[in-house]
Amino acid sequence: MTPAKIIVIDDNEAVLHSLRLVLKREFATVVAVGDPHLIPALVRDDDVDAVLLDMNFGKGRLDGRDGLFWLERIKQRSSLACPPAVVLITAFGDVELAVESLKRGADDFIQKPWDNDRLIAVLREAVEKHRRAADSGRTSCRQSPADSDAAAAGVGRQEESAGLGGAHDG
Repeated sequence: MTPAKIIVIDDNEAVLHSLRLVLKREFATVVAVGDPHLIPALVRDDDVDAVLLDMNFGKGRLDGRDGLFWLERIKQRSSLACPPAVVLITAFGDVELAVESLKRGADDFIQKPWDNDRLIAVLREAVEKHRRAADSGRTSCRQSPADSDAAAAGVGRQEESAGLGGAHDG
């Protein structure tokens, strides 16, 4: 078990339940909530390693703007020396949205339906990256634009090889 604290935010209770079941076997602390407005309180302290964040909240919202909004709020929290890693998850994403997410500071992007092994591997990597940055002694461990561009360049290849270039139900 990885000694890490993961926050999961998704407005679909069934998805939250499933993610909680999968992740609690792999990570020491998993907090799952359905309301993104709780994010500021949940990430107020430096004890959160990673956030798994849905990109669409509310009926009829499918463009990912909600997730991008909350991603920026997490990454820009001035009270945190090192904001947690953020992995975005959505059923209605495409390569363009994934690239935009990475450019704005997301650590990775997962499409629903997800593969449990890949999800766990992505979160473990995000936790490790967050901890390395926090331990490096830098005053800020926000992702640099060069890191974002390099990560974004790999998204198309990842999505194509996984056959995830289009929208999916979920």
